[in-house]
Amino acid sequence: MSPADKLVFIVDDDEAVRDSLELLLESAGHAVKAFEAAAEALESCRARLPSCIVTDVRMPEMDGLEFQERLASAGIDVPVIVMTGHADVPLAVRAMKAGAVDFIEKPFSDDAMLVSIEMATKRKSCAIDPTLIDRLGSLTPREREVLELLVIGHPNKVIAHRLDISPRTVEIHRAHVMEKMKAKSLPELVRTAMQAGVAPQV
Repeated sequence: MSPADKLVFIVDDDEAVRDSLELLLESAGHAVKAFEAAAEALESCRARLPSCIVTDVRMPEMDGLEFQERLASAGIDVPVIVMTGHADVPLAVRAMKAGAVDFIEKPFSDDAMLVSIEMATKRKSCAIDPTLIDRLGSLTPREREVLELLVIGHPNKVIAHRLDISPRTVEIHRAHVMEKMKAKSLPELVRTAMQAGVAPQV
């Protein structure tokens, strides 16, 4: 794959983040084009499609999720990695529902970003990683119920009420789900679950 085929767009209003990511990706052999505003990146996508887009969430004028949704509505099919320092479950759900291939919390390691980009540029649009299916299949029926309610964004107390169990029992199930799905945080769990085909149903 030539550098032209490894073009990555970086979209972040923080100049320091743009510069550090640009250095990291170029050192890994990627061609990089950085943008301060999502509108500029959207316009550039119309002229030349990158292999991947890495975008921040919280930006003025057009935020990263609106940018992602605008790409989709324009029929621009590019894998998007969403990064944020303010991760929460509704944000993760919205990003994944809009088609993000990954959702990364700041601060992140260089390796985590490079692995995410490699995954994004090699993605198969309809393929689900079989290891994720295996992890999902390892859950008990009750753990699966807890997972589905976590993906919606319900807190432990609401899950306890919905399933008629104690909040403490929910905490235990949640810990088992996190362990079995190999997720280190709730947003990561949501991302992994949705990648495995668990769709949030409100």
